[in-house]
Amino acid sequence: MGSTKKKSGIYGGLSAEERKAERREKLINAALSIWQEHGWAAVTMRGVCAQAGLIDRYFYESFSDRDALLAAAWDHVRDQTLAMLLHSIADKFDQPPLAQLRTAIEAFVRHLVADPRRAQIFFGEHAGSEVLERRRHDTLQRATDLLTEQARPFLKAGVDEDEFRMTVLMGIGGFVELITAWQSGIVKVDADQIIERAAQFGSVLGSQFLPDEFTR
Repeated sequence: MGSTKKKSGIYGGLSAEERKAERREKLINAALSIWQEHGWAAVTMRGVCAQAGLIDRYFYESFSDRDALLAAAWDHVRDQTLAMLLHSIADKFDQPPLAQLRTAIEAFVRHLVADPRRAQIFFGEHAGSEVLERRRHDTLQRATDLLTEQARPFLKAGVDEDEFRMTVLMGIGGFVELITAWQSGIVKVDADQIIERAAQFGSVLGSQFLPDEFTR
């Protein structure tokens, strides 16, 4: 019986690939925990392994270096956040587009309040890390693509696609700067005020591209 388990690679009910995935998740969670408390620069291979309770070789089993781990940690939070945003509006597709936008803004802000770790990842200081600066840029583009695609069925005829995309990009960029200032204490308001102001700004930007029935 024991030899059969060994040959099949099943230990504790998990296959070798499942155990590897479990170790990878532990390393990412450890990196996120350190990142939240001390910033990305404090994330080291040895520190992450110590926090995850794993030896060094398990780090290199999943990541080539620290940058690979930082990128994976960022992607983990980004993907969870985008999935949360899509879920927040999944049952709102029969509502006007600006109402859907407000729902997404509120879901995002409440999510940051509930899990400050995400705020530190997205809106903390990334200077000095090329991989994180690249991830931040790519995430901004992905969010722009997502919002553009969600809005496209509601746009009035003849909208200039480039003009609309630039406006979406400016809107998201402005929102990011507002949240960054809020998280750092430069803007001293509560979550409800952030949601209200961001939703109003989104309405101002979006109204020029929507038919009248969606802007009343």
